[in-house]
Amino acid sequence: MSGPGPGFVVLYRWRLHPGREEAFIEAWSRITAHYREKGSFGSRLHRGSDGLFYGYAHWPSDAARQKAFAEAEDPADAEQMRSAVAERFPEIRLESVADYLVLPGAGSRE
Repeated sequence: MSGPGPGFVVLYRWRLHPGREEAFIEAWSRITAHYREKGSFGSRLHRGSDGLFYGYAHWPSDAARQKAFAEAEDPADAEQMRSAVAERFPEIRLESVADYLVLPGAGSRE
């Protein structure tokens, strides 16, 4: 069993322009690498059955996120990502209240 997880999560949602998915994924991946160097715990990107793309970014704290965002990602990557987006939905901040996620190869948490 485990209690609340570390940090907090921000959920992002986008509807992409058809045919721009790979460009979006490439830019998202580079931007994620940038923010990992700035203190993020990383992120995951998912394609939903509803056709939306969902990004899940994990941060140690909101302060760490704000500090990292002060050192913006590469403008070309940001533009590549933006140009692939047909519709962006408001971000959702999530607070962990119970954490049972086990990453492959990480073993179990007891």
